[in-house]
Amino acid sequence: MEVPVRNMAGDQVGTIELPADIFEVEVNAGLMHQAYVRQMANARLGTHKTKSRSEVLLTKAKWYRQKGTGRARHGARSAPIFVGGGVAHGPKPRSYDKKMPRKMRRQALRSTLSALLADDQIIVVDELTLDAPKTSAMRDIVHTLAGDKKALILMADRDEAVERGVRNLSRARTLRASYLNVRDLLSHDCVIIPQAALEVIESFLGTAAKSSE
Repeated sequence: MEVPVRNMAGDQVGTIELPADIFEVEVNAGLMHQAYVRQMANARLGTHKTKSRSEVLLTKAKWYRQKGTGRARHGARSAPIFVGGGVAHGPKPRSYDKKMPRKMRRQALRSTLSALLADDQIIVVDELTLDAPKTSAMRDIVHTLAGDKKALILMADRDEAVERGVRNLSRARTLRASYLNVRDLLSHDCVIIPQAALEVIESFLGTAAKSSE
C-alpha cells in the first residue's frame, strides 16, 4: 500500500510503498491476543507471598484447655480464622512466563501493523531529529503529526535529543523499532515511523526474515 511521507512540519514530501508482507497481511485477532497475554504475563514478577500457619511468628502452644470453657476446640492462635494467623492457600512465589514460538510472535506483529494501517493509525515521516533535547519543540512536532492522539514514536537507533524531548510528554513515548511489541502498538492511537525505523522493521519482519523462520 502506498502511503504519504511527511516531514516534521506535517507537509507531504513524497510517498512510499509499504511492504505488503508486513502491512497487508490477514489480521489474526486471536494471535494478537495470545501475543499480548504472553507479554503481560512475562512482565509479572511473581514475587507475591503470604505466610502459612507454620510460618507466622506465634506460639504453637494450645491457646486454652480443650474442655470446660464452652468454646470451640482450638490448638493454636496461628489458625487462619484468627487475626494474625496464617493465610490458607495463599499465593506463593511463582513464574508466570508463557512460551510462544518466534514465528508466531512475528506474525502477531505483522497482523497488528496491518490492523493499524487499515485504520489509518500509521504516520510515516522522512526523518525525526532535534538539535537539542527540547520538550517544547518535540511537543509541537508530535502535535503537528498526530494532533491530540496518543502517539508511539519508533526510533531506528538511540537518539538522546529526541528521547529526552519526548520523555516529559504525557501522550507520547519513544520505542526502538527493534523492540517492537504488540502491547505498545495497541496501547497508542497512532504510530509515527521514520523511514530509518521502517528499514529496521523490514529487516526482521520482511521477506528475508520470513524465509529464516
